[in-house]
Amino acid sequence: MYKIGVVGPKTSVERMISMAEGFGEEVEFIPFPYAEFQETRQIVSQHDHEVNVWLFTGKLPYMIAKKVLDSDEHMIYTQHTEASLYKCFLNMAFSQGSFVDDVSIDELATNELNETMDQLNLPLGKLFVKTYDVDTNADDLFHFHLDLWKKDKTKGAITCFEGVYQQLKTAGVPVYWYTPSRLEIRQTLRVLAEKVRTFYFKDTQIGVTIIDIESFDKIKQKAKRPYDLQYLELDLKKTLIRLCDTLDGSLMEKGNGRYVIFSTRGAIERGIGLVKEAVEQIALHSETPVAAGIGYGETVFSAEVNALRAIQHAKEKSDRDIIIVQEDGTVVESAGNEEELVYSNLMNDEKVLNQLKKANVSFKAFNKIVALVKTRGWTSFTTGDLAAHLGLEERNTRRIVASLSDVGLLVYNGEKSLSTRGRPSKMYRLS
Repeated sequence: MYKIGVVGPKTSVERMISMAEGFGEEVEFIPFPYAEFQETRQIVSQHDHEVNVWLFTGKLPYMIAKKVLDSDEHMIYTQHTEASLYKCFLNMAFSQGSFVDDVSIDELATNELNETMDQLNLPLGKLFVKTYDVDTNADDLFHFHLDLWKKDKTKGAITCFEGVYQQLKTAGVPVYWYTPSRLEIRQTLRVLAEKVRTFYFKDTQIGVTIIDIESFDKIKQKAKRPYDLQYLELDLKKTLIRLCDTLDGSLMEKGNGRYVIFSTRGAIERGIGLVKEAVEQIALHSETPVAAGIGYGETVFSAEVNALRAIQHAKEKSDRDIIIVQEDGTVVESAGNEEELVYSNLMNDEKVLNQLKKANVSFKAFNKIVALVKTRGWTSFTTGDLAAHLGLEERNTRRIVASLSDVGLLVYNGEKSLSTRGRPSKMYRLS
């Protein structure tokens, strides 16, 4: 069953869930209403492990959650369109007999509001606009609308916040709640349904994990008795069988220290931490480096091919971190660690490919550099930064950076002094 966490004001959450009854029994909607939108931080950080997808009733809580979770892959929000604002104007015109005349509005972005108003192509009265962001205090918005109304500068207010709407209503201010229409909610739920289907497809993909005990022949040679080797293999299999039980997979022994576990992508992604622990235990027992590669695919064959690519890639790295190769060729390095590095194993830009050929640098190395810079949020970096995070020798890194700079893929960006002695390090940025 897929669990959807719905976050927003209580009324909006209830409305969203009531309109989502057609999803069927395989999807469960869990309400997470808040009184203040700042509570979103606490909600998503405490309950992220309980849901598969987060559904937000507005853009503001979505923006907050994205900062907390560092990714919006499993998030969706209801977009306010001009139709919702026009509805407020029509309600005002009906109740007050005037159209968009002396009104205060709070809005997330003024450019969107200006575009909406331009489409009306009507003579407008005074509009008092207050923009807000993730750090805005709801009381400030309340007083913004209330003060203008008390000074007779406005005839009404339009707000995106349910709490502000209720406060202004209690204070006697003619107020209209800028909330998504039923059509907008239905569109959001349609997008959500597609997202759930995509996640289900990915979750049920074949996942193959290959664990390779390196220098297994040397282990055989060191064994003083045949039984010593058999006891070691029994200990290793116990660890692997426990891992298979957790991943709901099946174990196959390929011989000479190589083991293959067949499971699903969803089970492996949820248990990636346990895969990492098992690899560390096996390395400790065998007293030799252990490489692990994971492959995903629509068929057993394609998943196993990707796993073989991943294990080969893992053996090339000195730190022996787990490598994942996904069905589209995307590579995930240091899987299971906090600082995963995700980059494409493909390059379709002919211009960049020609530049890389001139620089004599592989597109795989360039993709890794681009992914690292974007993941770390660097505006500039040194060759030392790249070498430290990519596990490369600094001399080789300097050659790569110099070559990429010569063809214009990297740009010199000044120098940085790292200590009182020695020459300062050159800084670069992506072109």
